[in-house]
Amino acid sequence: MKTYIGIDLGTSAAKLLLMDARGKILNCISKEYPLEFPQPGWSQQNPSDWLTAVMAGIPELLQGFEGITVAGIGCGGQMHGLVILDAQDRVIRPAILWNDGRTAAQTAWLNETVGKDKLSDYAANIAFAGFTAPKLMWVRENEPENFARIAKIMLPKDYINYCLTGVHACDYSDASGMLLLDVKHKCWSKEMLDICGVTERQMPKLFESYAPIGMLKSEMADALGLSANVVVAAGAGDNAAAAVGTGTVGDGDCNISLGTSGTVFVSQDVFSVDARNALHSFAHASGKYHLMGCILSAGSCNRWWMEQVLKTSDFAAEQANLEALFGKNDVYFLPYLMGERSPHNDVNARGCFIGLRPDTGRECMTLAVLEGVAFALRDCLEVAKANGLNISRTKVCGGGARSKLWRRILANVLGIPVDVPRVEEGPAYGGSILAMVACGDYPDVESACEELTAIASTVEPETALMEAYERKYRNYMAIYPACKDLFAQLTSE
Repeated sequence: MKTYIGIDLGTSAAKLLLMDARGKILNCISKEYPLEFPQPGWSQQNPSDWLTAVMAGIPELLQGFEGITVAGIGCGGQMHGLVILDAQDRVIRPAILWNDGRTAAQTAWLNETVGKDKLSDYAANIAFAGFTAPKLMWVRENEPENFARIAKIMLPKDYINYCLTGVHACDYSDASGMLLLDVKHKCWSKEMLDICGVTERQMPKLFESYAPIGMLKSEMADALGLSANVVVAAGAGDNAAAAVGTGTVGDGDCNISLGTSGTVFVSQDVFSVDARNALHSFAHASGKYHLMGCILSAGSCNRWWMEQVLKTSDFAAEQANLEALFGKNDVYFLPYLMGERSPHNDVNARGCFIGLRPDTGRECMTLAVLEGVAFALRDCLEVAKANGLNISRTKVCGGGARSKLWRRILANVLGIPVDVPRVEEGPAYGGSILAMVACGDYPDVESACEELTAIASTVEPETALMEAYERKYRNYMAIYPACKDLFAQLTSE
């Protein structure tokens, strides 16, 4: 029986899984790599660390299995990261990541001088600090010698695909987050390329996520213990790949990801743009489109609170008795540890607790962190509703989704049922499904998802708790506007 490898090239680790033709996960491993913060608000990584993780991970993944059975590889990757190569395809500088905030000046110039209307016209989105185009402009202005050497501009998972196949490729879903793609017409935007001072020659070739871009180079096949006939799919941005992995491919389907960041992802059959530009308008890995809200800190808030502040790795123990506080907690938390994207688009925003008293204990603060992330996700959901989208339920995935407590909070804050997929490995599972379509085992992504994805359980909202969280959300909504000017002042000092 044929098998498939799915890769989730995340911010802190590469997760790899081996799947059979029936969708059963045969093995799953994770390889961590470092994250650099050279200055406050900056975030970057060495692409060689991603490649090392994949090269070490695949042979480990295949231990006890026959490498000759692997038919395809599909990768879902962290979006927006700027990877630049020189004429010899060598990495020029560390990749500037999705959660990097150094481009405030470039982002402001794009939105205010070029103008949001023109940006939306050119690329279906306005500028956000995490997007790739402002990063390119930052390199041009601050590292001109590096900018002059650029021969190819890529995204993180595209670098892995290049190393595997020798092909400079990018899929439409990931390219949508660069602010360099004309999303509606699925081609590079000449206007945006001109604004950033680059040419189409420097951009990778565009593919649908489920399309094959090539096969393994012989030396890579030998090193990994695989056949040179392995098909490599174009893959997708992590959120689009996660949506495929959870079966979120029908018109109006919703998926929420509780990973390092958090997203509200709404699949659409037709292209549309959020009039407020608070949600991203991107291509979907299914070949269609989606609207997405992204909060920069979700699971990372919980990890920061547990590991950096409470100095514990026993997350379950800290959450064990928190349900008794549901609806009664009067502490609030803004989860803006890395600034915020949707819906505020504010690199100056910061995390903070509100409502502390002498009798406030760690339980109230721990619960406030989980609730704050849920409220921030609801902010995104409210914008989607304002766009006329009727979201009656959602799927949930990501590391944070393994917490039953957090799922219950989410269902009651959002006021809709939360479906838990049978398979939790969203982007990696989605990547392997894309590989199956690339290999010709399914005619399209929708039919593959119908066969291979299912719901394991559902968390229903509870009337009394939903009403309590509705009141608390109204208070939460007032905190950011009250702090916005102060955040800007503190950042400028």
